[in-house]
Amino acid sequence: MDVVEAARSGIGASPVRRARSAWAGVLAGVGVAAFVDETVFHQLLHWHHFFDRSTTGAGLVSDGLFHAFGWFAIVFGLILVADLRRGDRLCGRAFAGGVLTGAGAFQLYDGTIQHKLLNLHQIRYGVSLAPYDWIWNGVAVVLLAAGVLCLRVAWTRTA
Repeated sequence: MDVVEAARSGIGASPVRRARSAWAGVLAGVGVAAFVDETVFHQLLHWHHFFDRSTTGAGLVSDGLFHAFGWFAIVFGLILVADLRRGDRLCGRAFAGGVLTGAGAFQLYDGTIQHKLLNLHQIRYGVSLAPYDWIWNGVAVVLLAAGVLCLRVAWTRTA
């Protein structure tokens, strides 16, 4: 393994470099999960709005704010990536772990807190929710577990 490949994989990376790379990934992962949720379930399938407990207009405004949140998270994550890449400090494994962790954590938060605890919206209406909830939260747990595993590998790999 040459020096460039080792640097990109994060082998021998400092804890600060790995942490910044992971946080950049978390922001990007949250943003990507929010973007996919908004685009697929809100806009294309019309299954729900971010806030369904009011008028359609309020639901559309809440979708717009949610969409903006997702894009800001992606943009800020990518700004951190650009800064890390400029100084050749990006740890690829920590970034990838952060993306998966951020996406999984966001999806699990959405499925448990927003759907069930706060009842802002459900995945879908007029159907049995159990299969949707199990799949939604199951995918979230798999993403989260994969992300944590990647982060653990990034933190334990040394040269």
